[in-house]
Amino acid sequence: MKIKDTFQLVTVAGEHMVIPIGEQSVDFQAMITLNETGAFLWEKLQEEMSEEQLVCALTDVYEVGKEMAEEDVRKFLSILRRKNILKL
Repeated sequence: MKIKDTFQLVTVAGEHMVIPIGEQSVDFQAMITLNETGAFLWEKLQEEMSEEQLVCALTDVYEVGKEMAEEDVRKFLSILRRKNILKL
């Protein structure tokens, strides 16, 4: 899976925000703000990544156990799926 090309991550005054671009901006009626971990996962999803690869990347960079990383990745991906932001 990976992020659709119609969404972009921008950082303004230290805040990470997801914005729709192009025609997607007409249909997308929300703003998503990401914390540092969410922005990290977003950047990873610019390329094709599996859920397992995201968990490994999270545990490699942050001091977090595998179970916590799995839960965080699951929650993050669930939000992206609900908002129709992922290419599956």
